[in-house]
Amino acid sequence: MMTESSSVRVSEHRVQVPEISQVYVEGIIAGLIGAATIAIWFLILDVLNGRPLHTPTVLGTALFRQSAGLDAPGDLKVSLEMVLMYTWVHALIFCMIGGGASKLIALAERDSNLGFGILLFFVFFEFAFIVVALVFAEPVLHSLAWPAILVGNLLAAAMMVAYFRRHHADLAIRP
Repeated sequence: MMTESSSVRVSEHRVQVPEISQVYVEGIIAGLIGAATIAIWFLILDVLNGRPLHTPTVLGTALFRQSAGLDAPGDLKVSLEMVLMYTWVHALIFCMIGGGASKLIALAERDSNLGFGILLFFVFFEFAFIVVALVFAEPVLHSLAWPAILVGNLLAAAMMVAYFRRHHADLAIRP
């Protein structure tokens, strides 16, 4: 059990926050940064294509309506309900990914030899995501180009790494 804690200033009082709580807070923040990065990326692409909120509508339809209506995804009308439901799930998944990443970084801070393995895990995770998307999400990929998905995921990963790097500047990764 961890006994270290960090200090957080709340108003004029100092509150002790257990280190494990700080790990998960960082993970949630990193996850929200990643989710927001991808959401903004696809909003920009959708606006440039003249179809704002098309991507979360397609993804929400695929997730919550078992792809009903994706026979002609270009004709799919924007559904605020699908956008909000998908955005909520998307943010939750990214918070879980961020929490896991934060925990792994905390482990790497204690043993720098774990860092390279963690880096390889994230490369594998990104590759596995693309493969699963290509295999199981064919109707969605007819509407969304997989290079755009890859770029969005890489942008999100880069933003999350930047956040973690800022908070863990002394982290050393050794093979």
